[in-house]
Amino acid sequence: MPLTTWFLAIYFVTQEKNGISAPELSRLLGISYNATWRLKQKLMQAMKERDDEIPLVDYVQIDDAYWGGVRRGVRGRGAKGKRPFIAAVSINDEGHPICMRFSAVDGFNKIEITRWAKAHLTPKAIVISDGLACFRAVKDAEILHLAVVTGGGPDSVEWPYFKWVNTMISNVKNSMHGTYHAINQKHLPRYLAEFCFKFNRRFNLKNMLEQLIVSSIRTAPMPQRLLKLAEVRW
Repeated sequence: MPLTTWFLAIYFVTQEKNGISAPELSRLLGISYNATWRLKQKLMQAMKERDDEIPLVDYVQIDDAYWGGVRRGVRGRGAKGKRPFIAAVSINDEGHPICMRFSAVDGFNKIEITRWAKAHLTPKAIVISDGLACFRAVKDAEILHLAVVTGGGPDSVEWPYFKWVNTMISNVKNSMHGTYHAINQKHLPRYLAEFCFKFNRRFNLKNMLEQLIVSSIRTAPMPQRLLKLAEVRW
C-alpha cells in the first residue's frame, strides 16, 4: 500500500471527532474494504499502545461499563453477552477532565482491578469509585482509593463525584453506535482506544496527525493473523 494512502487515512481518522467506519474510509481512500479494515485496525492499535504508556494522574473517577449484548432485558451488571470495560477519567484541581482511559477486562474482580491499576495509574493518583466491591483492589496497587456508595439505579449517574466518567461513557457509546454498525467484541479495546486517543489530545488538534504518524512508526507490525485475534487487554 502506498505511503500516501497511509497518510491520507491518518488524516481522515484524526479529523473525524466521532470516528469513521471502514466502509466510509474505504470510499474516501478508493481501496477495498478488507484493506481498509486492516489499515484502520492497525491505526487504532497504535493509538491504544501509545496511550497505554501514559498512566492517569491526579483525581481519577472510575466506573464499570459494558458494551454489546442484547438490547432488551437486564442492563449493566449481570447482563448476558456484554463485554465489560473499566472507564476512567482523570480530573484536575478545577474539576475539569484531562485524560480518559477505557480498558476492556475479563470481569470485575479483585485480580483484574489490581492489574489494571498497576498498569494505568500513577502511585500518587487518588481514585474515586462507587460501592462496587472489586474497586477496593486499587489499594492493593498501593494507590489511594475513596469509595462513594451510590446505591445503584438511574439516579446514581447524577452524583457529582462521577459526573465526568458517566458523561464520557455515554458520549463514547453514542458515538460508537452512530459510527459503527457492528463491533466485534474481541476488537473492542481498539475502538475504545480510538476515542480516548482523540479526547486526550483535543487541546492539540494540529499535532494529532503527527502524533499518530509517530505512534504508528513505533508500533510493532501486525499481520492479518494477529489482527483477527482477540485484543490484548493491557
